[in-house]
Amino acid sequence: MQLSNEQGRIFREAWIAGVAKHYPGVPKAGYVAPWEDTPDWERESAAAVCEQVRAFVEASEGRTSKLSREQKGRFVALCWIAQIYRHIPNPKPSYVADWDDLPTWQRETDSDIFERIEGVS
Repeated sequence: MQLSNEQGRIFREAWIAGVAKHYPGVPKAGYVAPWEDTPDWERESAAAVCEQVRAFVEASEGRTSKLSREQKGRFVALCWIAQIYRHIPNPKPSYVADWDDLPTWQRETDSDIFERIEGVS
């Protein structure tokens, strides 16, 4: 499936903004790397998750606005985990951690990502 760079960029920019806002201390360079320096599999994954969120918003006719921030973030996290499994045969457990096992900064960032995509859908 070929998805647009625009979709991937929306996701990536929301991720970087969320990391800047919520990450405690100085994040790893890879967390805030610009789009051009992001590995291909991450770009593809960002575009795929953006499209999944957009489709979810459209299929619900915008009623995703009634979801809690946590529900929105959980959706992003679950979509991302599926992309990890798609691209990495044996991922580290931390790459596919369930919502409750994610650090607070990452949960908040995932919620921000959903709301950003929801706002442009």
